Amino acid sequence: MSSPLSILQRHKLRITDCRQEIIREFLDKQVALAHSDLEESLDSQFDRVTIYRTLKTFVDKDVVHKVLDDSGATKYALCSHEEEDHNHEHVHFKCEICGETTCLESINLPNIKLPSGFKKKEMNLLVQGICNKCH
Repeated sequence: MSSPLSILQRHKLRITDCRQEIIREFLDKQVALAHSDLEESLDSQFDRVTIYRTLKTFVDKDVVHKVLDDSGATKYALCSHEEEDHNHEHVHFKCEICGETTCLESINLPNIKLPSGFKKKEMNLLVQGICNKCH
């Protein structure tokens, strides 16, 4: 398993306490987290703007990806791919009991042929049900 330090080094990012703690949260929880989840779990160690900027940097540098969720809040998941060139087009699963959203990276999205004149930017698929922890 990767460490926060190795992830930051692999992505050539400056090493800060905030960045390491946020990555540690993703590694520990192994589910998609919202900005508010991080604020709560980091217990006011870092202000909300610092957490927001860190998440933005992580999205830009492909450390995390945004996750589709029906809650209305943007959630993020740690990229687990070691490859430089990977995509985030996989299924996301939201549990109706615990509310956790999980990446199901082994399930690829189907290839969808769009009508002429349409250009795909990204695809998302959210499956809702009961997760293996709540079942």
